[in-house]
Amino acid sequence: MGTLTVWKFDSAGGAEQALGLLTRLQKEQLIKVSDAAYVTWPEGRKKPKTKELGKLTGTGALGGTFWGFLFGLIFFIPLLGMAVGAAVGALAGSMAHGGIDEDFIRSVRAHVVPGTSALFVMTTEAVADRVLEPFKQTGATLITTNLSREQEDRLREAFSEETEAHTV
Repeated sequence: MGTLTVWKFDSAGGAEQALGLLTRLQKEQLIKVSDAAYVTWPEGRKKPKTKELGKLTGTGALGGTFWGFLFGLIFFIPLLGMAVGAAVGALAGSMAHGGIDEDFIRSVRAHVVPGTSALFVMTTEAVADRVLEPFKQTGATLITTNLSREQEDRLREAFSEETEAHTV
């Protein structure tokens, strides 16, 4: 079973600074990272900046289409209005079937605001207590959605089809 974990930091640079910790935990084989991205939202900016980190290890990473769509739903679609929001409804439904529902999106949107940052990590095989404690020591707040293997497969399928449609 995979887990999409979101760590929220109380500074715009906190997520980027936590990448070293994530890398160390992976080297210690306490966690297996499939894919990751982060968001930084400096004070005074109207919208956050996002950065996909690519797959740090393993196979089956969701890739840029997934992260772009997820960040669009969380941070940008609400700013664009209802017409655009309705236009992406079907693909958003695929994400909900994939384990990322409206409650998850609302929760992340409520926590990640100007002056903060967040690290989004798709993982498997985590030793939870040995991973949670170091992140909590950074002052990070945890928001998480557990994805079953079936839900992960649905997300991969939905976004690989989307990628193929755009490259044809």
